[in-house]
Amino acid sequence: MKFSFPHPLAILLFCIALAATLTHIIPSGAYDRTSDAATGREVVVSGSYKQVEAEPIGVFDAIVKVPEGIIFGAEVVVLILIIGGAFVVVDKTGAFSDGIEALVNRFHHSPHIVMILVGCVFALAGLLNNTQEEIIAMVPFLILMTDRLGYMRISAIAISTGSAAIGAAFSPVNPFGVLIAQKISAVEPFSGTIFRLTIFAIVLVIWIWWILKKGRMHSSAIKDLEHTGSKLPARSAMILVLVLLTFSLMIYGILIWDWDYNQMSSLFLVMGLFCGLIGGLGINGTSKAYANGFQEMAFAAVLVGLARSLYLILEEGMIIDTIVHGLFSPLQDLPVAFSAIGMTLSQAIIHIPVPSNSGQAVLTIPLLTPLSDLIGMSRQVMILCYQYGGMLTDMITPTNGALLAVLAASGVGYNSWVKFIWKPFLMILGTALLSIIIGIYIGI
Repeated sequence: MKFSFPHPLAILLFCIALAATLTHIIPSGAYDRTSDAATGREVVVSGSYKQVEAEPIGVFDAIVKVPEGIIFGAEVVVLILIIGGAFVVVDKTGAFSDGIEALVNRFHHSPHIVMILVGCVFALAGLLNNTQEEIIAMVPFLILMTDRLGYMRISAIAISTGSAAIGAAFSPVNPFGVLIAQKISAVEPFSGTIFRLTIFAIVLVIWIWWILKKGRMHSSAIKDLEHTGSKLPARSAMILVLVLLTFSLMIYGILIWDWDYNQMSSLFLVMGLFCGLIGGLGINGTSKAYANGFQEMAFAAVLVGLARSLYLILEEGMIIDTIVHGLFSPLQDLPVAFSAIGMTLSQAIIHIPVPSNSGQAVLTIPLLTPLSDLIGMSRQVMILCYQYGGMLTDMITPTNGALLAVLAASGVGYNSWVKFIWKPFLMILGTALLSIIIGIYIGI
């Protein structure tokens, strides 16, 4: 029988089953927790770890956690559905097709310029907003664009999701990553910006270079990019400007007004309605397009919810704290440079069962802050270890529901994705580790 790589749903269900099994193997333990005034979140208390009575998750309880996880991630699920509906509305107006055609015609002699610009835009979105789930609905249009430019569909995922993950991991301003970590550890917000932006620029160049080199179709499959002279219709231009303004307002709302998923969902709902009316779809046409979008995004939304199920199992089985304690405890006996490398790799491992960047920060930063003080590591370097280890793992971990949803929407297998990115991923990880060592020696 020919081996077939597991479907994204099968991958997540396997991870859920594995998590439930681990609750029977790994000893249960817990840290005490307290409210942090700086962030308003509940954080762990350093040095408070203790073993507790085991609470393994049985077969039926593990199954129940599947719908519970989807409910637990309801706000994200709703956001995906509404963004999906809004983007189908925009697609029905023809604005995306017109925009892609105009873009290809403008750069018909230099398609790589379009790829570079798109990569920079998504990297900036990740840098400012930790963009992940918002990309899911854009996949059909990204694939259409890369196809017209002569690039494989996996390049559409790499230039969008991959670039956004890099932006988030190396960001000096990511509100769900570096800023919350700096607040918890009493490090001045936005400090270390120049250092972070320098490393960000280096790894983004590595990433986009790899896509341009390896993502092109064979010459026989490249589309004819001959200039047709078509211009972007005024109506399509208005719709695309409205989409751009919506994303800009979303980022501003998150950074300045402390918006959450529900505010973002409301914003995209309004955007879709206005785009439909401007595009001449009418109320009924816009409503039908929304309904089609909900259907297309339903599976992607479920995948994101399932990733929450895995975390719920590990949390209720009370083994997450044990995993964290086991990974971090040996680091205090190592030289600072080796401790930093171990800290980074430990954060990468922890991000598999804890796919939330902010959740990982409130779990690990309170423990690593006194540890870094004890061994003579700056808190800024300790935060870099969290960023580069944990957040960079979003590019590759199978427990990242948004990644699996994007791959499912594009028809790209998880194994194909790993095969495409493992070399540049290791290059970027190596660059990150080297930058941490440099950070130690220059005293950031």
